[in-house]
Amino acid sequence: MNFTNRPNPNEAFPNPNLPRLCFIKNVVKNPNIIIGDYTYYDDVDGAEQFEKHVTHFYDFIGDKLIIGKFCAIAKGVEFVMNGANHRMDCVTTYPFYIMGGNWGSAIAPVKDELPLKGDTVIGNDVWIGQNVTIMAGVHIGDGAIIGANSVVAKDIPPYAVAVGNPCHVVKKRFDDELIDLLLKLRWWDKDIEEIERIMPILSRGDLEKVKIELRALL
Repeated sequence: MNFTNRPNPNEAFPNPNLPRLCFIKNVVKNPNIIIGDYTYYDDVDGAEQFEKHVTHFYDFIGDKLIIGKFCAIAKGVEFVMNGANHRMDCVTTYPFYIMGGNWGSAIAPVKDELPLKGDTVIGNDVWIGQNVTIMAGVHIGDGAIIGANSVVAKDIPPYAVAVGNPCHVVKKRFDDELIDLLLKLRWWDKDIEEIERIMPILSRGDLEKVKIELRALL
């Protein structure tokens, strides 16, 4: 294939006829939100406002939200970051230390005492359905699908379909051989010309033929 008019990954709105789709790496301003090329957020009420859906994101904690390339994120998603977690090893869960004034300087815990769960990491080619909530520290593997209205509190493996509250894996998208081939291929890391050349493979529903072609590529 020879494409002369491809979407520009450095433009916020790649398709002027669909202003609800936004390549969100071009609109986020927080340096601790890291997003790969071609990942989009779909929201008719303002796709460019994706950053509002990353909550409890406090500078003093320093956690990151990392989202890979070619992800599709539906309206209403919420990433709940580590600042939402309260200590449960004390008599009270009330966070006196974030209220300011003398409270903060007198009783603030050291960072190691806070219930931090690390960075939230979304892989590549992940589809996140509408109104999904993703909790702090979760890792979602490449190629996974998260069903609408799910609450993701634990890691999801690559190429899994996961749904529910709490979110749980209901099936693998493909057999183990095809998953292994795709994870070796890592098509999202190739240059765009190479991705365009293999688009017919990536878009084919005959998975046995796909495996044959992937074996030849690898």
